[in-house]
Amino acid sequence: MRYVSDIYFDPNYGKLYETIEEGACETFEHRSSLGVIRHMFIKRKISTQINGKTYYDLITPYGYGGPLITTCQNGEETELVNEFEVAFRGYCERNDIISEFVRFHPVVRNAIDFQGCYAVEHIRNTVGTSLEETDDPFQSAFSKSCRKRVRKGLRDGVSYKITEKPTDLEEFKKIYHSTMDRNNASDFYYFDDQYFEHCIKLLGENLLLVEALYKQQPIAMGFYFVYNKMIHIHLSGTLSEYLYLSPAYILRYAVTTWGKEKGYELIHHGGGRTNDPNDGLYL
Repeated sequence: MRYVSDIYFDPNYGKLYETIEEGACETFEHRSSLGVIRHMFIKRKISTQINGKTYYDLITPYGYGGPLITTCQNGEETELVNEFEVAFRGYCERNDIISEFVRFHPVVRNAIDFQGCYAVEHIRNTVGTSLEETDDPFQSAFSKSCRKRVRKGLRDGVSYKITEKPTDLEEFKKIYHSTMDRNNASDFYYFDDQYFEHCIKLLGENLLLVEALYKQQPIAMGFYFVYNKMIHIHLSGTLSEYLYLSPAYILRYAVTTWGKEKGYELIHHGGGRTNDPNDGLYL
């Protein structure tokens, strides 16, 4: 399935990462009789000057993105991309941009359209759960061991709660940061209060919060982006003392059930830490 619109191409999503990436979110748009290509990125100042002149680099905001064909005359994709390459190269030269790093969208697969003008390299697979190909994605998309853990967790008293468009992320932040502490995560992943405030301000209509509850208290939480027919797993965390209840599996079950009921087509889990088929993301 190919999506021509997703949250990673939304300007508000790009603005969310201006502070973290220490740059400005900008969009280059190429229009011609053949069609339109939009390209959103974070423009960052390079600290080292050359002969007193400042230069810049470009990077995809956290997650995925890259240039995207939004409209095109039938069969003219290659020529439109060629036009884009010439126009974008000129834009970079005029604006003292000397390098760019793009993380193309694995579901939209826009890398296919632009492999002629970018040095595209496959780094890692990502994983998704299709919600439209089966009536029961829990049975068909979850491994046997995963289903077993979900059923055991529910029997042991774990329940779940789903909040659409949440306005309070305080409890989530506590659980998420405790998980980062446990995993010795790098500073980059310790998103601060301002980040979560901006999530609500800029993307509030596209947020979903899922809680795994035990004795009516949250023991694990997941933070998701929803956009059109896709759900993206963004951040999640589990309290250490409740890992034995496997609440992360309850979160996955909850969002799958909710997504199916609401008519979503895909849950995108993202990439694992490795390409190893035994990576926990693939279970």
